Amino acid sequence: MQLVAAEILTEAHGMSWPVAAFGIIVGMFLWVFGWQWHRFWIVFVTTVIAGTVGLTMQQEIGPRMLAAGVLLAIAAGLLAMDLSRLIAFAVGGSVCWLTVHAIVPTFQQPLICFLIGGILGIFTYRLQWMLLSSLVGTLLTTYSIVLLIEKLSGPDFSAVDWTRINSLGLNIGVLIFSLLGIVVQGQLERRRESREQRKRDKALATLSEAEREHIKQLPRRSWLGTLFGKEREAVPNQPWRRSA
Repeated sequence: MQLVAAEILTEAHGMSWPVAAFGIIVGMFLWVFGWQWHRFWIVFVTTVIAGTVGLTMQQEIGPRMLAAGVLLAIAAGLLAMDLSRLIAFAVGGSVCWLTVHAIVPTFQQPLICFLIGGILGIFTYRLQWMLLSSLVGTLLTTYSIVLLIEKLSGPDFSAVDWTRINSLGLNIGVLIFSLLGIVVQGQLERRRESREQRKRDKALATLSEAEREHIKQLPRRSWLGTLFGKEREAVPNQPWRRSA
């Protein structure tokens, strides 16, 4: 299996260098800020895909085609965050079934595999998104760099031939760089949570002893939630607000 497919490079042959440079920038942003900006990426990708589908639903170019594309894009963008868990369930289930089928072809229980993978996908939502964004960012950056080198080198360099010759090294490099992206995103998330914790501690310092005891009794996110990633904590973001 080639992660950097020569067929895709063949289709993208002749891409201009500004587009390739833009692809490198977007890929690096995905690689670094995949989880921190995951709401933006989910809404953006869903909106673009839905808008494209809406435009292709109408055969004739005109106001109906434009209206279908715009309305479907807006509807999908509004529903994207609510459907993100469902998508994580479907992706986790599909990956689990394909993996089990590849390892044990005789085990023909797709429903069980799909449900187990989907449940794991929900519980590992944050980790799944980090892995996906890091892998997609790495692939996008790799494709863009190879195409940019081909564009600047001229006829002396063939991206397709070079990719086929170095397919194994590219696969290893993409996997290592993707895992490194997960580490980078995890460190950034830890720093963000540390900053928020310092802000909460500073705010708690201004409260009375009774108010501090009340805050300590509020339910907090478990260590499983911290590891596998609920998006919000049970503790209010502003614990210094007094309850009525």
